[in-house]
Amino acid sequence: MSTKPPALVPFLALLIGLLPPPGSADPLKVTEVAPGVFVHQGVHQVPDARNHGEIANIGFVIGENCVAAIDSGASPAEGQQLIEAIREKTQLPISYVVNTHVHPDHIYGNLAFKKEGARFIGHHKLGRAMAERARYYGERAQRDLGLTLTEESIVPPDLPVQDTLSIDLGGRALILTAHRTAHTDNDLSILDTKTRTLWLGDLLFMGHLPVIDGSLIGWLREIKRLRRTEADRVIPGHGPVSASWPLALISEEKYLQDLATQVRESLRKNSTIEQAMSEIKSKTPGDWLLYDEFHKRNVATAFAELEWEEESQEPTEE
Repeated sequence: MSTKPPALVPFLALLIGLLPPPGSADPLKVTEVAPGVFVHQGVHQVPDARNHGEIANIGFVIGENCVAAIDSGASPAEGQQLIEAIREKTQLPISYVVNTHVHPDHIYGNLAFKKEGARFIGHHKLGRAMAERARYYGERAQRDLGLTLTEESIVPPDLPVQDTLSIDLGGRALILTAHRTAHTDNDLSILDTKTRTLWLGDLLFMGHLPVIDGSLIGWLREIKRLRRTEADRVIPGHGPVSASWPLALISEEKYLQDLATQVRESLRKNSTIEQAMSEIKSKTPGDWLLYDEFHKRNVATAFAELEWEEESQEPTEE
């Protein structure tokens, strides 16, 4: 399946109190990692009121006819800053916003792009996940980030990806792939065929400890499938602006494999989940930032999954 960019729609009125007027926001700093491929690097921090949750790598790809934003940031303000960064590079229409998954640091900038007439693209399970988490995410944003966001602040995809989708930016095609449950149950990857650049969102963490919000076993399976992707470089959801492919997968895969091995051993010993969380350590904790903040959570998530490993196996087809 493929699609061409939509026609421009009339400029919509700005949403008072949510978006700064065009040109008033400082553009995000971006790095051109390949011709026409720009990335803003997030920080390795826990979301809080100082960083407003703006911690993810986000960016855009410029074609001959239009632009696609890849994730939009953690707030409408960051989304506007991304638009300003795009406008520093081109005046071509922003025809697409591609969300790699449901987490707030990747989706809350969507609102800023509505006035651009963009189409919003995501995994076919993304819209449901957004709806289910909207209230909780809004409460967390107010409590932890000092941001007032409502259910209406979440902009779901109007173009869901069931399997794969090709979008034409003019002279370059982006191949979007919907993955089985891994980091989340709504992970989407993007391959820029012109420069062989692969955007993985949070299917790839580098430096920042991987965080499981889906399936540990599913994630390891997807890593094996992803390794077959023909690309020259990869853009992780958290980490450097780009890295060599597929070497970038090594540390994440080792961490997840070791976690699975230790949790299975803990279950064989009939340990409780509390014992597992206390006893299971990474062999290389020093390789990861935010280890203390997320490792025990990963152990608990993996324990709950592997405790019923026979039942938790995914079918061969979704």
